[in-house]
Amino acid sequence: MTKEPKQIVNRVERMKLITIDLEEDYPPGERVLYDLKDNLWQGLALKEKDFREFLKEHDWSQYTGKHVAVDCTADAIVPTWAFMLVASHLEPFAETIVFGNMKVLEEKVFEKHIDAMDFERMQDIRVIVKGCSEKAIPISAYVHLQAKVQEVAKSVMYGEPCSTVPIYRKAN
Repeated sequence: MTKEPKQIVNRVERMKLITIDLEEDYPPGERVLYDLKDNLWQGLALKEKDFREFLKEHDWSQYTGKHVAVDCTADAIVPTWAFMLVASHLEPFAETIVFGNMKVLEEKVFEKHIDAMDFERMQDIRVIVKGCSEKAIPISAYVHLQAKVQEVAKSVMYGEPCSTVPIYRKAN
């Protein structure tokens, strides 16, 4: 009597498992910096009348659909209202507006993108957050994603499906 060969069962395939790849789901849109240093008089100060005139004449539509960081890279004291005025002109056009540098912008873009994800589909499911990526994904995005996923998932792991690091497991 010959034995039937054992059938190989892929348990990973049978598990309810969702993989989130932030690189694959990279938020679209150009990222740009609006630097107020270009509006400073002699690189030192902001003249309100000249600044307001510039704001009226500037083509703000060039920022349509873009993610914009508003900052001043010059060593100058710029009043808060100046940043607010720029933001008010960008608002009808820009997808995202933040005060800060490009790093701050990228963090905010990912935060908004993660907040818009459908987490209900992850209810009581095992979730793998894919690690290695070619694109620069801010660590803050992974931290924000973890907080959101943990609210609903059965477990959260980080890495590749073949080699994961456990991050969270819901108590029974």
